[in-house]
Amino acid sequence: VQLQASGGGLVQPGGSLRLSCAASGNIVDVNNMGWYRQAPGNRREKVATITSGGSPYYTDSVNGRFTISRDNAKNTVYLQMNSLKSEDTAVYYCNADILSTGRRWSPYWGQGTLVTVSS
Repeated sequence: VQLQASGGGLVQPGGSLRLSCAASGNIVDVNNMGWYRQAPGNRREKVATITSGGSPYYTDSVNGRFTISRDNAKNTVYLQMNSLKSEDTAVYYCNADILSTGRRWSPYWGQGTLVTVSS
């Protein structure tokens, strides 16, 4: 099983970016999916998660600016980021709880995509 993240880049303050993360491999089922981020010198923090039924969670600092969604048919999770601020600069990692063929539920991580908010 692999998670492939994409969509990071350089954006000016107030701008928008959309991150995508697709899970592939011997997948039987996918439960919660989400996005985490880690800024230089900081610990990794949870940004947003979404259940298989579509219920979202957002950390306070992004609530109202970011929107998480998923396409269950494609095993893909998205993060629409609007009104970006310099403090959103970080490496963003996707995460998913996946049931693979012949195994129990396990968490998987994507490789990380860099988001830089700067003028």
